[in-house]
Amino acid sequence: MADRQNPPISSRRKPKQARSNDLVAAILEAALQVLEKEGAQRFTTTRVAERAGVSVGSVYQYFPNKASILFRLQSDEWKQTSDMLCGILEDAQRPPLERLRMLVHAFVRSECEEAGMRVALNDAAPLYRDAPEAHEARAAGDRIMQAFMREALPDAGEATRALAADLVTTTFSSVGKQFSESPRTDAEIKIYSDAMADMFCAYLQSLGHGQQKKRPRRPAGL
Repeated sequence: MADRQNPPISSRRKPKQARSNDLVAAILEAALQVLEKEGAQRFTTTRVAERAGVSVGSVYQYFPNKASILFRLQSDEWKQTSDMLCGILEDAQRPPLERLRMLVHAFVRSECEEAGMRVALNDAAPLYRDAPEAHEARAAGDRIMQAFMREALPDAGEATRALAADLVTTTFSSVGKQFSESPRTDAEIKIYSDAMADMFCAYLQSLGHGQQKKRPRRPAGL
């Protein structure tokens, strides 16, 4: 029997046929619409089924409860964010700080464009935030940022890189959410993104310079 505080959030089964894929896609699209209109507190599988034009039983074929639907929506959002992190931060053709600047602009714009959905998913987070699947999804993003910091700060210690990665991701999450709570123009998004990027780049540059100053000098003649 599932723990009432931690209901199962994994899908019951994976769709294997095109028809099943279409059904799951329709359910998820309906879930997005219900979440945007009703919010997390009024979100139910019955409302999702009605919106999708299918029976509740059809929904339960793939999702055991509303927490699993919401977690799937959140997982899809996390995947989009991870793909964005990978696509920008792993682009070895660009210098690290240029990549970081690009990421800031992409992230802030994404936060503003999907602010309503992010707020609703954040309200639903208590339903699944302590589940193992949720911890692993968040850890994937952390690993991408930590790998970037190893490249951006090659001479820094592991603790320094871990702190930098945590500071950047935490700032992204909190400041981006706060900024996107109000409607923003393209000009406002650009100005804010530039300022945040300047702050991050200056911080990493200071860490890099600090590590260079700590390097022991070679004895003369070596």
